[in-house]
Amino acid sequence: MRAYYFDNLPGDQRLQHDSGTSVDLADLRKLGVLHWTIPLDSPGGWESEIDRIALEQGYKNRDTINVTKEGLGDQYESKIKTFFEEHMHEDEEIRYTLSGSGFFDVRDHPSDKWIRIHCQPGDLLVVPAGIYHRFTLDELNQIKALRLFKEEPKWTPYARSSETESNAYRVQYINSLKAATVV
Repeated sequence: MRAYYFDNLPGDQRLQHDSGTSVDLADLRKLGVLHWTIPLDSPGGWESEIDRIALEQGYKNRDTINVTKEGLGDQYESKIKTFFEEHMHEDEEIRYTLSGSGFFDVRDHPSDKWIRIHCQPGDLLVVPAGIYHRFTLDELNQIKALRLFKEEPKWTPYARSSETESNAYRVQYINSLKAATVV
């Protein structure tokens, strides 16, 4: 995993768009974004480590998503476009990359700048409920990921708007950031 500020230059969303300013794990944690590296060939298998983290974090359900032209068929282009629209969820977004790679962009707070997180096989990323984010593939144009959920997946994206600013999950997220800076 590599994280950095997005350069905001026009062009293909699947390119690096690296501003040259890196972001470390401590800064991501301040935003509530969590990351683990669990190599696919780890001793005892990656599954046991995912199971341990799932139990520890309360993730009860899981499935696998395969984002490829072949896997999504006619929906591929519309899905890629939808994933890249700025939104938030009322649930955490938890992904363990099994193959391929892609970018999660999350909004920094309070600067509102995009932070780009490049996820590769073995990366487990948790994007908190209430944070504005988006996703895109990189130039490989494919990713297979294990998705984990605390409950049954709701999977409803809420596009950024004045309404989402008052969404209870967004308000709770912003309050958690404020509380963390006071401590």
